Amino acid sequence: MDKLSADIKKLPRTFLPEDFKVTTWDTLQPYFEALKERKINSVSDLEKWLKDMSELEAVISEDACWRQIRMTCDITDKSLEEAFAYFCMEIQPKLQPYADALNKKLLESPFVKELDPDLYKTYLRNVEKQVKLFREENIPIQAELSVMAQQYGAIAGKMTIKVKDQEYTLQQAAKFLENSDRSLREEVFTKTGARRLEDRKALDDLYTGLILKRDQVAKNAGFANYRDYKFEELGRFDYTKEDAFQFHEAIKAHIVPLVQQILEKQKAKLQLDTLRPWDTEAEPAGVKPLEPFHTGEELVNKAIATFDELGPFFGNCLRVMKQMGRFDLESRNGKAPGGYNCPLAETGVPFIFMNAAGQMKDLTTMVHEGGHAVHSFLSHHLALSAFKEYPMEIAEVASMSMELFTMDYWNIFFDDETQLRRARLQQLERAITIFPWIATIDKFQHWIYEHPQHTIEERTAKWLEILNEFSPAVVDWSGHEDYRAITWQKQLHLFEVPFYYIEYGIAQLGAIAMWKQFKEDKTQALDNYVQALSLGNTKTLPELYKAAGIKFDFSPAYVKELADFVKAEIEKI
Repeated sequence: MDKLSADIKKLPRTFLPEDFKVTTWDTLQPYFEALKERKINSVSDLEKWLKDMSELEAVISEDACWRQIRMTCDITDKSLEEAFAYFCMEIQPKLQPYADALNKKLLESPFVKELDPDLYKTYLRNVEKQVKLFREENIPIQAELSVMAQQYGAIAGKMTIKVKDQEYTLQQAAKFLENSDRSLREEVFTKTGARRLEDRKALDDLYTGLILKRDQVAKNAGFANYRDYKFEELGRFDYTKEDAFQFHEAIKAHIVPLVQQILEKQKAKLQLDTLRPWDTEAEPAGVKPLEPFHTGEELVNKAIATFDELGPFFGNCLRVMKQMGRFDLESRNGKAPGGYNCPLAETGVPFIFMNAAGQMKDLTTMVHEGGHAVHSFLSHHLALSAFKEYPMEIAEVASMSMELFTMDYWNIFFDDETQLRRARLQQLERAITIFPWIATIDKFQHWIYEHPQHTIEERTAKWLEILNEFSPAVVDWSGHEDYRAITWQKQLHLFEVPFYYIEYGIAQLGAIAMWKQFKEDKTQALDNYVQALSLGNTKTLPELYKAAGIKFDFSPAYVKELADFVKAEIEKI
């Protein structure tokens, strides 16, 4: 592992001119046309054709990513929003028929049988899936969906509240929910709920529009519902909706009781008769919330130092990103909510976007997104862009494992041993408490798209029913029932990346298994981690997990085994 280098070079262009920039469809079309018409007379011709197509895909993908990055960094700049919308409405729809034609050309080539099956198996499986799903009539609907989904960030990014006469984004204000002053916590929680309720109708209407259009896409492609379509589109070749339902039941049986214990412990720690929703993250009187950093600059520098401790390669990944200006970390007005790592297909050095406000959860987000970034670096050497587009179920293992691996070095963020212990305890409790929310969001989506014509009232009732299934009855929400009824609106995945959420649960199990391995043999675990992530998308999910030294399994028995392991580790702290 020490021989790895984070010194990534931009891919040299052999098909497009070095100075080519994506501007209009007219400048792109000749390259698609050339690929479509090119004669392929041997397997080496086919491999060259695939590399040229990959280069074109990388250039277009990086351009689209930068448009989205710039827009999320400043949602007040209409020109950035227009540049993103232009790509979605004027470029993407025109290249899709060519992408389908090129996919068919590949599958129909007699030389496809001569490609290395070990390397190309998962890629060809994915191409066959794309051909199966492609429908001309879905192109304009998908273009509209891309633009509509971004309206969520525009609405949520403008949400602010005033605390002590100062304006805060909701991400910034969340830090007050850790404060030992209970009346301040209640005030901030109440104001946050009231602010979200102001945009309840706008987000309900947006979601309804997205659901109906997504349902139409699925029906056009011959599917009974969008859930079945999306499972196929996401390439969930290795598990089914029935496996997802089994996961929900496993969480209910083996994780929810653990969460109940954690919440009861919180109630006792705060010496409360009743635990309210503004108490779940709070510290007792006299105990200050954890402050692992104060500025974005400090956060990235400490993250680099932490990754260095894990291994020089890991720290160098973040160092290269910092040198290239690939971070926007601090929360501010006019910035979209959330956080992400965006791989950049041509230059290879990704971009991390966050809304940090100096909280413990921001440290977790930083090392999480840093894990994604490491994955981007490790897979960049692969020959085709498609090889680098790894499944989310392994991508989230990369990020969630990094949250747990780095805990041994969080003394870089916390000088005080007591604070360090609190930080690790919070992290391990979060590794458990995240599961019920994942199951809630996932089960909700199954119902949403099985019943696309539902009313707002039916949606709200179903949300509360599912939320209650996975929520221990420890927290008293009385007086805030209206806010609780729309807590799903906080989850941007519902709007922007539908059905992308159970991956976090599957991967959290994988990450816990990786951490268990790490505690037994750090060197072997990190070698396995690097090995698995270096494979990109050239292997199936079970094969990628096996390369990492863990099982692709989310059965009730395995969920219980890993939950018991984390519980035992919590009790040691």
